[in-house]
Order: sequence, then C-alpha cells, then structure tokens
Amino acid sequence: MRLALGNPSVPALGFVLFMAASGQGFADNSPPPILPLESETAPRLIAYPPLAAPLARGVVIIQYRAEHARIIPVFGKEAQEVSPRLGHLHVTVDDWKGTWAHTSEDPIILVGLTPGAHKVLLEVADPTHKILTSTVVSFIVPETKPMDAHVGEAHQAKP
Repeated sequence: MRLALGNPSVPALGFVLFMAASGQGFADNSPPPILPLESETAPRLIAYPPLAAPLARGVVIIQYRAEHARIIPVFGKEAQEVSPRLGHLHVTVDDWKGTWAHTSEDPIILVGLTPGAHKVLLEVADPTHKILTSTVVSFIVPETKPMDAHVGEAHQAKP
C-alpha cells in the first residue's frame, strides 16, 4: 500500500509516530508545576509607614510589598493549588469588627480617620482566606487646620 503525500492520513500517521518516538502519551499533556507548593518559600509582607505629605492632610497612604505571593483577586480551593502562590490582603483598621479584602498591589488608602493614634493590621491570606503572614502599621493622624477662607469680591455669593 502506497501513501500519497496528499492523503489526509499521512500527517496523522506522522503525528502518532512522532508522539510514540518522543515517549509522550496522549492522556496528560499539561506541563509540570513550576514549583511544588510545599517547597515554596513562605510569604513575607513588608509594609511602609504612611506617606508623610498626605498624612499631614489626614490621608493615609500605606504602601506595601508582598514577597513569595501574588496579590490578585482570585478565590477558592482550586486557586490555592496554583504556583507561584496567589493571595490577597485582609485589612483591619483599629480593631474594628469589619475587615475587607484588598486584591491588588495598589497602596491602601484611608480617609476620614479621626486625629490621633491608629493601627492597621495587614494579613496575607491564601485564596481560601487562611492567614499566611501579617504585619501592623501604626501611625498618628495629625490635627488638620482648616484652610483659611478667602472670600474676595469675585467669590462672593450674589444676592
């Protein structure tokens, strides 16, 4: 039996022979994991003091960096198995009962805090909300002075 190059079975036969020669089967064609999760380094969270200039105006901007974990909005048991590790932050201000999930690497921005001492608890959580590491940022919101009201003739309200 002769096989002509125009015959559609020729490329298929070539593919089967190639797969057999390379020793790979058809059942599992997924790549191996990058790193086994159990061998990954534990996450580390580094948070910096709030930026001084915005803090003087009563705006708290906390920059942070997570090592050995990517902070993204992915949740669930399946996401827990992804390598490199995925996670998000749990943010709690001043022991409030409420906590929120911060799901990006953007800074944390707080406004409206009363003047005085405050603390923010930052926790790296896995996609199932298990806490992996945490840190606390303490700071003082200064008393802000209202801006001097300047009302000139051009800014006066008309009767």
